[in-house]
Amino acid sequence: MRCAAACCHAVGAGYNRGTFWGKHMARILIVDDSPSQLMGIRRIVEKLGHEALTAEDGAAGVEAAKRELPDMILMDVVMPNLNGFQATRSITRDPTTSHIPVVLVTTKDQDTDRVWGMRQGAKAYITKPFSEGDLSDVISQVMKA
Repeated sequence: MRCAAACCHAVGAGYNRGTFWGKHMARILIVDDSPSQLMGIRRIVEKLGHEALTAEDGAAGVEAAKRELPDMILMDVVMPNLNGFQATRSITRDPTTSHIPVVLVTTKDQDTDRVWGMRQGAKAYITKPFSEGDLSDVISQVMKA
C-alpha cells in the first residue's frame, strides 16, 4: 500500500502497512465529473492520510466500486450517464458493494434532495461549497459508524 501523505516518512510518523498516525488509512473513491472538484476533494482526502481513487461519472463510479471495493465513496449528484442518486442506489443495493458507505457531496441543497439521497442509501450528505474541516468531519463520522 502506498503512502498517501508525502510528509509521513520525512517526519518519522507511524506509517506502517495501512496506518497513519495510529489511524486506519482508508481507500476512498471520489466520484465527480468536475476535474477541479475531483482534484480538490482528492487533495483533502490525501491530506487526511487516506488513499484516493477517482471516477469521472456515476457509471464509472459504480464499476470502480465493484472492482476496487473501497472503504468509502464520496459521490457527486449532478453527473452525466448515471447521476449520483442512481449510482448510490446501484451501489447500496448490490450485495457486493452494499457494505460501502456512500457520502453524497453535491451542490443540491434542498431538503427534498437530502431526503431522496438518504433514501437511495447514502450514509451522509454534504453540500458544496464545503470547508476542508466539514469534509474531514463527515469522513471521520462515517468511518466510525
